[in-house]
Amino acid sequence: MFEIGPGTGALTTRLAKDAGWVVAIELDQTLIPALREELGEARNVTIVHDDALKVDFAQLAQEATRAFGNPFRATRFVANLPYYITSAAIRRILECGLSIATVVLTVQAEVAERVTAQPPNMSLLAVSVQFYGRPELLFRIPPSQFYPRPGVESAVLRIKPHNQPPDVDAQKFFRVVKAGFSQPRKQLRNTLAAGLGITKAEAEAALGQSGIEPSRRSETLSLEEWKRLTVYLC
Repeated sequence: MFEIGPGTGALTTRLAKDAGWVVAIELDQTLIPALREELGEARNVTIVHDDALKVDFAQLAQEATRAFGNPFRATRFVANLPYYITSAAIRRILECGLSIATVVLTVQAEVAERVTAQPPNMSLLAVSVQFYGRPELLFRIPPSQFYPRPGVESAVLRIKPHNQPPDVDAQKFFRVVKAGFSQPRKQLRNTLAAGLGITKAEAEAALGQSGIEPSRRSETLSLEEWKRLTVYLC
């Protein structure tokens, strides 16, 4: 199990009781002494002082399984993410290459709502996360439950990766999706042409073959429609 942002270890000690191993990744060096003191004699926890946006999760998992003697199967991620890295951290976790059982995150409530959105309210973030798994907003947490008190409401978000890997090339898929969301509120025939460097006629033809009306906007497309569109555009 990975915990990102353990702080002083209030949750880490509880995770260590149930997990075969815990890798706690903390960026703030000043919190490490308190974290070590809180963990005490816990022998199945590795503290890593590093940036979760830069570490190699697969390598850390291999090192942990060798150190603790537990066979590696599917791992879990738990994180209380700083709001400004939420999007990048979610993508990095889901794309790390490990077999993941579940991801449970405390995030800004607005972010959780965006991640779990459905057509006609999709966003690049929603498509990016739902490409890899099924997100669910479990419950909300008022600002009064934190210290120091934040200025926004938080929520606990759970993401369960799909049982089968995506049936379309990820690099091609995200190239098309990013192009589609590159000009918000504009029709897809225009955003795809500009974002992919193709003619409007070529964009319209691909949309027609995909069964998508060229005048629609990116936020109205479902994940399956984006996949079909990728096949015809790439």
